[in-house]
Amino acid sequence: MDKKTISHDGTSLACQRTGEGPAVILVSGAMSTGATVAPLAGPLSGRFSVVSYDRRGRGESGDTLPYAVAREVEDLAALIDAVGGEASLYGHSSGGALVLEAAASGLPVRRVAVYEVPFAVYEGGAKERAEYTERLEEALGQGRRGDAVELFLRLTGLAEEMIQSARNSPMWSGMEAIAPTLAYDNAVMGDGLVPQDRLAGIEVPVLSLAGSASPAWMREAARAVAETAPQGTYRVLEGQTHLVDPNVLAPVLAEFL
Repeated sequence: MDKKTISHDGTSLACQRTGEGPAVILVSGAMSTGATVAPLAGPLSGRFSVVSYDRRGRGESGDTLPYAVAREVEDLAALIDAVGGEASLYGHSSGGALVLEAAASGLPVRRVAVYEVPFAVYEGGAKERAEYTERLEEALGQGRRGDAVELFLRLTGLAEEMIQSARNSPMWSGMEAIAPTLAYDNAVMGDGLVPQDRLAGIEVPVLSLAGSASPAWMREAARAVAETAPQGTYRVLEGQTHLVDPNVLAPVLAEFL
């Protein structure tokens, strides 16, 4: 079922719901839409009512300004209301930071699962995030959307030749279209460090996942999330990278949720 949900500030959120059972809301990360996490819906829909949605400023959703992280938490609150007043949350990458913040904010969440939230646990990580923030704000402020996308791709560690290849590909125009939302994900990530005080206040079970084939610092970040949340569990998916296979991830999520 495809439909729209209206958030507290009037923003229209495009969402899709499949399956029957306890509600699970899937939250995408930077430079992505609901379609990015939608492949999880199929293998989960046999046991759950699964919702994927376009975060504000992406896809078919609206984008009421000015942006604030609290507005995205309200978006999740509206989606939870729409599915019956309670749900579990899954967030990929920076989308994981958003669902952790939503849980810390006291939304009616049963359980939270996150995959490779890119918190800076390595030396110099906070400085790197601060420099990225400054350059991102400058690029977006000057309307240089392509440069903003390049900054993000470099932050992810993508090689220069791959970045230039992407810039010359048909998908680049779509990436530029949602480039302003890079500032939203950057705000969700805060200073880039593990938000220990916020995580310590989460009162529901948290599953923090990472792939064995991802960089070691991503696994350390995932471990830090699990160790900080009072009911946190850490698990590594063998052979997986940041682009996790939905068919590998779904059974793990189903067992936890």
